Amino acid sequence: AWVNFNGTGTVAIRDSEGVSSVGDMSTGMYTINLSAAMSNADYSVTASAGGLSYRNMVTKWNGTPTTTSFNVGILNLNASAYEDDTQVSVVVMGGQ
Repeated sequence: AWVNFNGTGTVAIRDSEGVSSVGDMSTGMYTINLSAAMSNADYSVTASAGGLSYRNMVTKWNGTPTTTSFNVGILNLNASAYEDDTQVSVVVMGGQ
C-alpha cells in the first residue's frame, strides 16, 4: 500500500493504492487507514515529507500500529515540534 497526500489544511489524498483514508490527528500527526488488513502489525513503513524543503524535517512513528492503521508524524528537528507538510508520502510493505 502507498499514499501521497497534502498534509496542510484539510488533508487531501493526491493518489494512493491500498489506503482508504488519511486522518488528521493534530498538527503534523496523521493516521493512515488501510483498505485491507495486514496479516499482522509487524509490517514495514517508510515515510517522507518534503514539500517544505527549507525546513529540516523527518518522519516518525507515533503510537502502536494495528493491522488496519498506523500513525506518522512530521517532526521539525530545528524547532523540536511537529508540523504539517504539503508533500507527504508513505509506503507500507508486509503480508495481507
